[in-house]
Amino acid sequence: MADSIVIIPTYNEKENIENIIRKVFSFEKEFHILIVDDGSPDGTANIVKKLQEEFSDKLFIIEREGKLGLGTAYITGFHWALEHNYEFVTEMDADFSHPPKDLLNLYDEVKNKDADVAVGSRYVKGISVVNWPLGRILISYFASMYVRTILGMNVQDTTAGFVCYKREVLENIGIDEIKMKGYGFQIEMKFRAWKLGYKIKEVPIIFTDRTEGASKMSGGIFSEALWGVIKLRFNAGKIKKK
Repeated sequence: MADSIVIIPTYNEKENIENIIRKVFSFEKEFHILIVDDGSPDGTANIVKKLQEEFSDKLFIIEREGKLGLGTAYITGFHWALEHNYEFVTEMDADFSHPPKDLLNLYDEVKNKDADVAVGSRYVKGISVVNWPLGRILISYFASMYVRTILGMNVQDTTAGFVCYKREVLENIGIDEIKMKGYGFQIEMKFRAWKLGYKIKEVPIIFTDRTEGASKMSGGIFSEALWGVIKLRFNAGKIKKK
């Protein structure tokens, strides 16, 4: 059995889902994949279930009713991965914005080096973003700076969603206590790991904006993260190992 699983949350990703699955399975290093689909009306789940006929031993899917949020999708996936005894669990988007080849680099950091959490970072070596308008780059970059200032956490790309966790981290940081559901979820995960003394290593990636399908970013997601960071700061003392 593979020691590593990649969790990919989906909502209307029919243009990307088969390609990303086949790409991940093309590597010599074996990764399993868990799709968490939030009732995609475009038939994303049906494509995955068709592919399961070909990859029955390493492609899995959880179907949820309705769009329940990125954070809850990952928490559902984390529980499934822990129950099925995977040692390394990676979050990744379906749209190729996270370079699949860098799965190998993230895995290497937690498997063979001293990282507990490996983050595919857009900002650890300057700004490595392709196809984003300047305004969005600046919002993302200064959002990470804001988070570092408020929380004192030395992570350059605090909102990154391409992250590999050791099993121990997910078992101990209290994933069911995480409050934020959108992209603020990524901040909260890293902060809880950092507060509990786990080593976070940033691995440079080149982030390329999606070319197929629609972005899920919204003003509500941004607002949640903005105010959620302040709440995190004031509740930091309550974070304990589970």
